[in-house]
Amino acid sequence: MSEIASLSASRQVPLAINEPIKSYAPGSPERAELKARLESMSKEQIEIPLIIGGQEVRTGKMGKSVMPFQHGHVLAEYHMAGPEQVQHAIDAALKARKEWASWPWEDRAAVILKAADLLATTRRATVNAATMLVQAKTAFQSEIDAACELIDFWRFNAQYAQQIYSEQPANGPGVWNQLEYRGLEGFVYAVSPFNFTAIGGNLSSAPALMGNTVVWKPASSAMLSAYYVMRIFEEAGLPPGVINFVPGSAGPITETVLASPDLAGIHFTGSTAVFQNMWKTVGENIAQYKTYPRLVGETGGKDFIIAHPSADPQAVAVAIVRGGFEYSGQKCSAASRVYIPQSLWPDVRDRTIAMMKQIKMGDPRDFRNFLSAVIDRKAFDKISEYLDEGKKTATVLQGGGCDAKEGFYVEPTLIQTDEPGYRLMCEEIFGPVVTAYAYPDAKWAETLEILDKTSPYALTGAVFAGERSAVREATSALRNAAGNFYINDKPTGAVVGQQPFGGARASGTNDKAGSRANLTRWVSTRTIKETFVPAADHAYPFMDAE
Repeated sequence: MSEIASLSASRQVPLAINEPIKSYAPGSPERAELKARLESMSKEQIEIPLIIGGQEVRTGKMGKSVMPFQHGHVLAEYHMAGPEQVQHAIDAALKARKEWASWPWEDRAAVILKAADLLATTRRATVNAATMLVQAKTAFQSEIDAACELIDFWRFNAQYAQQIYSEQPANGPGVWNQLEYRGLEGFVYAVSPFNFTAIGGNLSSAPALMGNTVVWKPASSAMLSAYYVMRIFEEAGLPPGVINFVPGSAGPITETVLASPDLAGIHFTGSTAVFQNMWKTVGENIAQYKTYPRLVGETGGKDFIIAHPSADPQAVAVAIVRGGFEYSGQKCSAASRVYIPQSLWPDVRDRTIAMMKQIKMGDPRDFRNFLSAVIDRKAFDKISEYLDEGKKTATVLQGGGCDAKEGFYVEPTLIQTDEPGYRLMCEEIFGPVVTAYAYPDAKWAETLEILDKTSPYALTGAVFAGERSAVREATSALRNAAGNFYINDKPTGAVVGQQPFGGARASGTNDKAGSRANLTRWVSTRTIKETFVPAADHAYPFMDAE
C-alpha cells in the first residue's frame, strides 16, 4: 500500500522524444505496408457519420471526400451536421465534462499517450494513406505530418501538462498554498484546416487533455483522415462526449456554437478572415456567455526568405524550392516572397529554375513525385487568378501552368517583380507560387524595413547570410515579422518540442501549438490557501499600548 501511495505522489509520464521519421525507401517494410494500404483504401468508399456522445449519427445530408489529383474519385461520403446535431454535440460535451474534468490528469494523459502509440504502430499506415489520398500529400509530407507531428503533439503535450500541474506556489509559516488547474467552464470549439492532419488531432485533444470537452469541426476536404484520427481517440479509451466529431458546413455549425452561452473557448487554425469574423461575433455576444471565451488561433501567413549578399546561393535556392513548393505551397509556413540581392539573384534564380525543372508532379501514390494537386476547385481557381495577374504584370520565370481536367494541378511557379509592394508579394496565395524581388545590395537595411512593413502577417520567415553581423541585424529588424524565425534554413518544418509554432499580427494569437504556452490557455487556475492554525484574536501587535 505504501508503494502505491508513493507511486501516486510522483507519477510521471514517459519522457517525450520526437518520433523518428520513417524513410519509405524501396524495400523497406513501411513502404510495403503503406503501398498496400493505399491500394486497398483507393478501392474503398466508406460512409462517415457524426460521432456525438460516443454515438454514430447519420443525418442523410451528405458531402463527398475526393482525391484532389483525381477529383472524380470519391473516397468517402460523410454526413453533415445541422443546428440540431450541433446542439446535441454541445449537450454531450457539457454532460461529459463533469466526469472527465474530475479524472486525475495522469488518467487523461494515459488516453492521449495510448493514442500516440496506436498511431505510431498499428494505425500509422491507415492515417498516412488517408492523408495522402484525400489531401494529396506525398509519402514524406504525410509521414512528417499525420504520423510524426501528431504523435509528437500527443506525447509532448502530456509532458507539458505534467509540468503545468507540478508548478505550485511558495508557502508561508503555517500555510499551505496550492494552485488547482481546472478545465474551462463550458466546452471548447475546435476548428481544424485541411492542410495538416496533425493540427486536427492537436486542436481537439490539447484542450481535452487539460480537462475540457470539445466540439470538433474538421475541414470538409480532410474529412477522411480526421475520421480515422477520431477513431484512434475512441480506440485509446476516450470516454463518450469528450470529443464530439461534427462534420458539415462551417457557417451553420459555427453560428450555433457561438450562440451558446456555454462556449468557453475556440481552438482554431484557418483563414484570417474567418477567425476575425469569429472574434467579432464573440465580442458581440460577450454579455451572454457564462465566462469570457478563450480565443486561440493560427491564421496564415505571407512567409519570407531574405538573403544577404554573403549568403550561399545553393542554400537559398534549395530553401525556395523546398520551402515554397513542398505540399504545393499549402502550408501556413510556406515561403511565398523572397528578397535576393542583385549580385546573387542570377545565380540563385538559375539554380532554383534548374531544380524546378527536375520536379515531378502527379499522383502521390507514385513515390517519384515531389508534389501533387492543390486541395480543391476553390483553391485552384484562386491560385489561377494570381498566376494570370503574374503573367500580365510581372515576369513568370518558370511554371505558371494550370490544369483541372483530372486533378487540380498547378505547376510550381517562380515569378519576378521589380516592385517590393507588388500584390503577389503582399497577399497570401496558399499555392506553389513564389515571387522574388531583387534588391540593390547597398539597400540591405532598407529592404529589411520594407519586408517588415509589406505584409500584415507575421508567421514564419528566414534569413540567409554568411556574415554574423547580417544575421544579427536581420534578427533585430525582423523581431516582430515572424513568430518562427529561421537562420540559414527554410521557413517550414517546425518540430514539436523544438520549434513551438505560431505567429502574431494577422497570423494569429501566437499561443504556440505544441508547447506548454498553448496548454495554459485551456485551464482556469484556482488558488487555494489553507491555514493550519487560524488566528484567534482580531487585534494586531502594533495596536498594543506603549
